[in-house]
Amino acid sequence: MAEEKRAGPERVVIVGSGFAGFTCAKRLCKVLGRTGREVEVLLVTPNDYMLYTPLLPDVAGGVIDPRFVAVSLADALPRVRLVIGKAEAVDLDKKTVRVSSEHQADRELSWDRLVLTPGSVTRLFDVPGVAEHAHGLKTVAEALYLREQLLRQLELADFEDDPEVRKARRTVVVVGASYAGTELIAQLRALADAYAARRGFDPAEVRFVLLDMAERVMPEVGDRLSDKVLGVLRERGIDIRLKTSLKELTERQAVLTDETVVPTHTVAWVTGVTGAPMLESLGLPMERGRLVVDANLSVPGHPDVFAGGDAAAVPDLTKPGKITPPTAQHASRQGKALARNVAASLGIGGAAPYKHRDMGLVVDLGPHFAVANPLGVNLSGFPAKAVTRAYHTIAVPRPVNRWAITLGYLTNSITPRPLSLLGLVSPEEASFDSSEGIPTRR
Repeated sequence: MAEEKRAGPERVVIVGSGFAGFTCAKRLCKVLGRTGREVEVLLVTPNDYMLYTPLLPDVAGGVIDPRFVAVSLADALPRVRLVIGKAEAVDLDKKTVRVSSEHQADRELSWDRLVLTPGSVTRLFDVPGVAEHAHGLKTVAEALYLREQLLRQLELADFEDDPEVRKARRTVVVVGASYAGTELIAQLRALADAYAARRGFDPAEVRFVLLDMAERVMPEVGDRLSDKVLGVLRERGIDIRLKTSLKELTERQAVLTDETVVPTHTVAWVTGVTGAPMLESLGLPMERGRLVVDANLSVPGHPDVFAGGDAAAVPDLTKPGKITPPTAQHASRQGKALARNVAASLGIGGAAPYKHRDMGLVVDLGPHFAVANPLGVNLSGFPAKAVTRAYHTIAVPRPVNRWAITLGYLTNSITPRPLSLLGLVSPEEASFDSSEGIPTRR
């Protein structure tokens, strides 16, 4: 392992370049720049980009080019030193982070302040076969694979003589009817419809099944909007099975908890998240797979260690006794609070607890429909579509990405979705262990 020799300014090491880590790094550099204080900011991340994950369903559906949901860290964070690698372990006593890289020897980085924002990974629930045969929607690789897997199976079905095999190839199962899973199945449905229209067969021959143990689709948006979503999905021919999930998955079929057997070659597992696996090595208190922090986003007993985003169980001061949900909205705002409180720990300004009232959700459900509840105002149809796309375009943190996404939306509104099968991602590259770093028995 490479030994680091350091003599110089104080150092803040941020682990993870998701919404919380990215926003923290950007805001902290701005604060430091105003004061002239010399503090080194390091960002440890396996990727050289910040991924705008809310648009991954659009990538899977072929609406948005994957390049445009990846924000270059070198361009967006010029004052931050990037360390491209995976944070494997943290030594709280020695104040070091061990970083591994595919192309370099492991190294240890020392820190004066540590910010843990490694994000989350898909929660697998130990369902037999899921780790081996299903794919998630947390990374570009997974989104691209789901798109290409659907197109590949549709192409194979075109020349399949066995009607049962053809039916299986034209069947897609999505597990998880929260906003991510619902957005995904709506976009894949639209992609399949475009394929069927251009190949001259009935789109109804492509079957989509949406599963969830909940009593409602997208309960986060409230009963009224949930009912609208349910109606629209059913109008599009999506088979929705509530209070039902996967019991077992094999390469050729899904066995549901009600014992129904669904022959299929394509299964997306979008059932929720848990904190990144590296958090378990810390030996610190956890809640629901997330690191326990106080209202100032500081780790109890470790005043030099902070955490936020999906990796942290942040107390929700607007709902006593609860923790903030793992959403991009909270992660971005927690990033700002992290920067403020880390700076305060260095003697710059004052600390303040994190408090943010949820501003609502926006959910894009494919062609001509969306739902949203900004500031508690329920919207659906075209008004929600406009609000949803405007929000995402503004929220992407780099102008060139906003411009490209806007052009993608405009192009998609007047031209058919592209159906080219490029073979960019293999099943192994899109697996849970390779793409998300989830230890499995694969």
